[in-house]
Amino acid sequence: MIKKLSKFIFVLSAVMATALVAMTFYSKYALPDQFYVSKGQSLHIDSKYCVEPVSTGAARGNTSQASASENASYRMELRLFGLIPVKQVQVNVVDQSEVVVCGTPFGIKMFTDGVLVIGASDVMCDGSAVNPAKNAGIKVGDVIVKMNGARVYTNEDVGKIVSGSAGESVSVTYKRNGQTLYTDLSPALSDEDKGYKAGIWVRDSTAGIGTMTFYDPAAGVFGGLGHAICDVDTGKLMPLSSGDIVGVTITGVKKGEAGTPGELKGGFVESQHMGTLCANGETGVYGTIENAGPIQGKAMPVAFKQEIKEGKAKVITTLDGQTAQEYEVMIEKVNYNDGTPTKNMIVKITDPQLLSKAGGIVQGMSGSPLVQDGKLIGAVTHVFVNDPTKGYAIFAENMLSSAKNVENSVSNAA
Repeated sequence: MIKKLSKFIFVLSAVMATALVAMTFYSKYALPDQFYVSKGQSLHIDSKYCVEPVSTGAARGNTSQASASENASYRMELRLFGLIPVKQVQVNVVDQSEVVVCGTPFGIKMFTDGVLVIGASDVMCDGSAVNPAKNAGIKVGDVIVKMNGARVYTNEDVGKIVSGSAGESVSVTYKRNGQTLYTDLSPALSDEDKGYKAGIWVRDSTAGIGTMTFYDPAAGVFGGLGHAICDVDTGKLMPLSSGDIVGVTITGVKKGEAGTPGELKGGFVESQHMGTLCANGETGVYGTIENAGPIQGKAMPVAFKQEIKEGKAKVITTLDGQTAQEYEVMIEKVNYNDGTPTKNMIVKITDPQLLSKAGGIVQGMSGSPLVQDGKLIGAVTHVFVNDPTKGYAIFAENMLSSAKNVENSVSNAA
């Protein structure tokens, strides 16, 4: 009997030890390396992680002093059940930000910084198919910025240089995955029209409809979409040279179904120039506002990621005209991991009116703000193709950080 009891205790202890190790590793990799809090606020982590922040004594001063001081930072140790060390994190004390939460539809007119290679097409030359660009090492997704030392901004710029080369080699400067590369391209004389060709298709601009997430009247900066504008053919981020935003009137909604995403239908209001695009990045599009007239919304504080709870929330979006409305949603999952800057939450649409009219999340709703407990917590970014009632969302904290970078660059330029 004693032997059986000892064996049981041993097995139980081994299971518990394994579970503790698994929980420790899960929490270590699921939780980020840094958090933000406002002055006077303590760091609290969702109870589902079973961790408690404990002062390491390595703060600039102690934790309570850091919490009360300006622009302070300090270290804390996260411990499982307050006992088992998981990881150390940086806690940054910042001012609580407040922005106007929008849900306003806007039109985007964007020109690329260089021209994006979106396709390749062989050239028939002396009866044989050749591709000069491919032979020069240029690939779909590359961005051509210079030809023969001259900046190229449009499709026409590329066409003129290639067609006017008389078959002479053209030097090309291009970018791939952030790296600047150089090559020489030898245009081929087309049998079809006797003109010189490079064998590529390029794109220099794009336009579309999105939703503005927030506007900071004090800085004159806005944030929207919650994800980058990417080329429809290559999926590559389109580098921004210049761009404008204008008002949009939503005229209808194509309802989403499983396997077929829906979309907002609307038209640009050309007379409502709203502002200028300054950045197209992973977390969204950002810029300055010159005409705030079409923007509707109310001021709210921006929530820190650790304040967001799984449960009820609201999405603010526009399905008709230019007037945004609130709809009920459920935050099903919150992911703190820093490796997914645009897919921080899983959102489920629960509002009967929104489900009836749109079927859930549709294209054009990207950037629609999410609010919970009177704070801006994030924005819708992607729809689940096979279940349009669900989608991903980004933390507002991530978008605000990008907006502040734009604010700083605009201030420095001025």
